[in-house]
Amino acid sequence: MYIYEHEGWPAFRWSDGVLSAPLAAVRHRQGRLIGRMEALGFPLRSEALLQTLTEDVLKSSEIEGEALDKEQVRSSIARRLGLDIGALAPVDRDVEGVVEMMLDATQRYDQPLTKERLFDWHAALFPTGRSGMTRIKVGAWRDGSAGPMQVVSGPIGRERIHYEAPAADRLDVEMARFLAWFEAPTEFDPVIKAALAHLWFVTIHPFDDGNGRIARAVADMALARSEGSPQRFYSMSAQIRIERTAYYEMLEATQKGDMDVTPWLAWFLACLGRAFEGAEATLASVMAKARFWERHRDAPFNDRQRAIINRLLNGFEGKLTSSKWALLAKCSQDTALRDIDDLMARGVLAKDAAGGRSTSYSLVMV
Repeated sequence: MYIYEHEGWPAFRWSDGVLSAPLAAVRHRQGRLIGRMEALGFPLRSEALLQTLTEDVLKSSEIEGEALDKEQVRSSIARRLGLDIGALAPVDRDVEGVVEMMLDATQRYDQPLTKERLFDWHAALFPTGRSGMTRIKVGAWRDGSAGPMQVVSGPIGRERIHYEAPAADRLDVEMARFLAWFEAPTEFDPVIKAALAHLWFVTIHPFDDGNGRIARAVADMALARSEGSPQRFYSMSAQIRIERTAYYEMLEATQKGDMDVTPWLAWFLACLGRAFEGAEATLASVMAKARFWERHRDAPFNDRQRAIINRLLNGFEGKLTSSKWALLAKCSQDTALRDIDDLMARGVLAKDAAGGRSTSYSLVMV
């Protein structure tokens, strides 16, 4: 028996006694983090915002098994927010769609969440009208033509059904009730509302695909409302990606339980608290980048060198070799080696410890 089949659905209940202390702790850390970030100068705050939003988009997609190109995501966000990050990478339509949805949810958090807005988000996520090779119903509730909406795992023939969503003929009523609740004032804390909105939306599962990403965008929108600010300095999606197994297990247990959702709310608050810890790493990265450029503010870097250094400062994946330098900078191997030798002579780059057949290099950060 699923949660939506219980009498009284969706009248969720929870224990204030269990949640009051963790909620107070989360709200305190949330306020401290926002205060620290807002005390930064505009350039550092913009860089922290860009890093956070980039991680949010990347990790929310990774939760669903989709890997997006980091530079494309970063370029798309920077362009939409008017941030100067130098040369912008060409961006695919699917990346643009995910970025557009996430920014609409967080930058326009104070605008009503409506059926039409959700349809626009869904259409942005699936610009080709397909999920992988499968054609899906885009910009509309699922219609049930493909059978029951089930969350399954395992090989074909031995699938395990984790959850089956409400039938398609209930969606108009279910979503109208959800949207009315989301926009109505509530007596409880707005962070609790974010957690409930996430659970409620993903339980209804109104679309053929993309429900998880949209549920997390809805939760981010509610969290932005809890802060009264479009500035995002932490990523709930990035933390959920780290805790993906626990996330799915908690969702399944809650969806197969009764109307008492205290365990889900407690998990959400704890996960949010750990997301604030992740924000500290973002802040440290931003400060390290600022210190690096301050130390080298008078250095005569060429455009190739400056672009590659920024790639390294933004979290370059893998090891930097001369071949990768040539590929990224669109130059010859000889030119790449000259750029690298110049930076090594100035103490900007250093050779990594020997390993593998190719020599690799790292920035000197101290």
